Formats: sequence, C-alpha cells, structure tokens
Amino acid sequence: MQEPPKITRRSLLGGSLALAGATAAGCAIPVGLGSAQNRVQYWHFLGASDGIIMNKMVTAFAKDNPNIFVEENVLAWGEPYYTKIAMAGAGGRSPDLATFHLARLAGIGAGAILDPINVKLLEEVGLRAADFSPPIWERAHLDGVLYAIPFDAHPMVQYYNTDICGKAGLLGSDGKLLPTRNQDELLAMLRKAKEALGGKPPLVFDALGLGTVGPWRVWYSLYPQSGGTLLSDDGTTIAIDDQKALQALRLMAQLGQEGLCDPRTDYGASVASFTNGQSAFLWNGDWETTGLKERKTPFSMTRFPSVFGTGAAQADCHSFVLPHQRNRDPEVERATYQFIAYLVKNSADWAVAGHVPAYLPALEEPDYLALQPQSEYRSVITEVALDPQVWFAGSASRMWIEIGEAFSPVISGERTPEEGLAAAKASLNRLLSAPNPFPEQER
Repeated sequence: MQEPPKITRRSLLGGSLALAGATAAGCAIPVGLGSAQNRVQYWHFLGASDGIIMNKMVTAFAKDNPNIFVEENVLAWGEPYYTKIAMAGAGGRSPDLATFHLARLAGIGAGAILDPINVKLLEEVGLRAADFSPPIWERAHLDGVLYAIPFDAHPMVQYYNTDICGKAGLLGSDGKLLPTRNQDELLAMLRKAKEALGGKPPLVFDALGLGTVGPWRVWYSLYPQSGGTLLSDDGTTIAIDDQKALQALRLMAQLGQEGLCDPRTDYGASVASFTNGQSAFLWNGDWETTGLKERKTPFSMTRFPSVFGTGAAQADCHSFVLPHQRNRDPEVERATYQFIAYLVKNSADWAVAGHVPAYLPALEEPDYLALQPQSEYRSVITEVALDPQVWFAGSASRMWIEIGEAFSPVISGERTPEEGLAAAKASLNRLLSAPNPFPEQER
C-alpha cells in the first residue's frame, strides 16, 4: 500500500488561496473518508493563511487516521463566533471541539457552556502539563479546573524593514536588528530610522479607527514590563499603578509628538505602509508574516522592544475547548483527543503562520528553529502579558475597544496621558459593574 503524502512546512503554504473562498463564515469542509467510524465535528474561526494551514493539518491527520472523519466548520471571527459557541453549549448540542481565544475563557460560562478537559484522556494521548508554557497552561484553568488545551501564543512583535534599518545603521554584523534595552535606546533607534526615511514617521501600528485595539495592545505590552497589573487577583477591582501606567502612556504620547509614529493610521493603513516600504517598523501581532513574505517585503521580526524592565508583550492564545454536550459519545471523545494531540504535537507546522507554539517541545525542533523569522521571537512564550480572567476581556472584547478608544487620542496629542488613563479607568469601572452575561450556573 502506498504511503500517504507527508505534510511539510513548504507544502503548507503551497496550496491555492482559493481555499479562502471555501472557508467563508459557516462553511463546512468535511475531511476524511466516507467509511470513517467516528466523526469529529470541529468549529474554528481561522481564515486567510491561518485557515489554509489548519485545513492542511486537518487533511494530514485524516490521511494518517482513516477511522476518523473530521468535519471542519469555519465560522465568522469575533463576537459572532462566541455567540454561536454560547448558544450551542447552552443547548447541549455542540460540536465536539472548537478553537478558542484563551482570554475569552472566563467570559463564556466555563462549566455551563464549556465542559472540563478530561485530564486522563489528555495524558493517554501523550500531552502533559510540563510540556506547555507555564503561564499559558495556568491561564487555561478556572478555579483549578482545566478547560482549554493551549495551542499557541500570538504576541505583539516588532517587524522591521531590513533595507531601511540597514541604511540607518541599526543592524548588527549578523544582519539582525540591534536590541533596545530601555526607553532612551528605543527612541534613539526610531530617530535614526526617521532620518533614514527623510523625516517620515518610522513606526506604524493600529493607532486610530473605529474599534481600534492597537493603543490597548501597545500599552499592555509596555505597562506590564514594569510589573504593572490591571485588576485585582479576583477580578473585582481596578489595580492599576498610576505611575507605571502613565510612564507607558507618556512614551506613547512622545512617539506621536516627535513624529516617530503615525497617529493617523488604522490597521489596514499601518500594514500597507510597512508592506510598501514607507515605514521602518510595524508593531503588530505575529500573524502578518505570511502576507509580507508573499509581497516580498524586505523584513524580519523580533520581540516587542524591552523598554521598562522585562520583555513582556501583550498576547492572546489559540486553544482548544470542548463546548458542552449533554451526552458525549466515549468513542468520539477519544477520537477528539487523538485529533487534538496531533495538532498540538505538530504545532511547528502551525508556526508557519507566525504564531509561537505553546507546546514547548515544538520550540526545539530543528525544522521550527529553521523557520525565519518565525523562530526569532520564540522566547516570549514564557513572558506573555495575558488578559485578566474576567468576562469582558479577550480578543474583540469591549475592554480592548474601549481602552483603545481612551488611549488613541493620547498618541495624537488630543488628550493628555492623565486624561487617557482616567477615561480607561472609567471604562473599566463600567465593565466591572455590568452583569456577567454568562453567570456561573449548575448544569
């Protein structure tokens, strides 16, 4: 019998981008053999290059496991996705598996909307707590119960144009960006890049626009570097250190005032500016890697700048969860864990898209280390700045958007850092006083 073709990192991105049309919201992609004994229903929101890579990984699993039929359903990203998960879980008629942002875990009704992870079955398929990034593994628990299996971290990173940085004298003998260790070194680097660009702002990020979250993500990379926290451990009161918070906001304001960043760019404009060589640096999540390579932008990547002590960077994590089912079939459940283990253990393949595997053994694989520039920022996996465990946090959440709106005018100079911080605190107080739409309840 002929061996099925093996998936490779080269072939992962070799498929036609026409798949993007097939992975539109709500589209089901059955992957497997018609005679399969067990069917695993899998929901996720992954699109573009993420979606292409995930589909190829699912296809590879199906070829290696002909007794399992994987039905891949791709739904709309953001609030619609979590609404569907909540409705399905509340009714007990959920898919067997779903991809989930880890920061959303506390706000979705774990124990009612999501079922706990069966740790015994997890161990049977060879996944152990010690194999995962400690802060991410800890965050996958609520009240000591494991509700998610971490897959990756997608942190804020620093993209840099190698041509512009070379002209500005910012690259070392190895061709990599010289590190910055404090605020003065960061500002000096940006000023040199600005000079090389003839006075244009050298840095872009998502600073403006409807629903902008860039100011939140930049601030929540800078502020935790000095040890700052957002909420109390129980998530009931604001615990912001004003001095540390204002230190980060004043730097963000200085970037705008000196013309070191462009405060007028929304998400699309910031990516376009960097892609087209009009700026030297892009602060963004790690997911733009594939697009920049396809457009042949001369770039590389490194960790978000260390400015105020540690190398912390704002991040969220993709993970796998089990939406609540009233009667979970034991055989399908075992097949589901087998599928999860395959994806996690092969997460170096997933890293092609830019994300950092949460599964620590993957970070040592030679093929992963050969991925450039994806492996350059892997050490951030133990220094990720994750959202507090509250219902209003997480990707596409009200907290991200409202704090983004509070801080955006600080960058443009329309609001002082003190006014921005006051606006952010007011938003947090409103969110803290609002009722949790998914209160704890008995199933």
